[in-house]
Amino acid sequence: MKAIGKQLAGAALLAMLAAPAFAAEHEIKMLNKGSDGETMVFEPSFLRIAPGDTVVFVPTDKSHQVDAVKEALPEGAEEFKGKLNQAVSVTLTIPGAYPVKCIPHLGMGMVGLIVVGDGVPDNLEQVKSIRLPKKSKDRLAADIAKAEAP
Repeated sequence: MKAIGKQLAGAALLAMLAAPAFAAEHEIKMLNKGSDGETMVFEPSFLRIAPGDTVVFVPTDKSHQVDAVKEALPEGAEEFKGKLNQAVSVTLTIPGAYPVKCIPHLGMGMVGLIVVGDGVPDNLEQVKSIRLPKKSKDRLAADIAKAEAP
């Protein structure tokens, strides 16, 4: 009986260690013009991922960067900040909504939203209360609507 218990414990340990191998990697492009004709965009601007997945922000066009909007991140989540013209890779493990912005193009509406996990994020009201220029606020509102959809 002890041998079976050790085998089960070993199998459980292997399953936990292998779990990160199933994590996905997602790409968000930072663009001057998106496929829909909108200018200064993250594409996609809305992304729903599983906890432990990685998101890579790619500066496809020059003069872009990405920052997490720190005042609206899920509790316990770490802020991330990118540099101009450099890719940023983040692994998001805490469920919730992660609003992002491009500082140089914030006034032109360059914002996005990543939701980690299923359902409506607990911190969505915080995201709704972010102070942004009108065009960014409007674009973020469209992403929030997607986060609220079943």
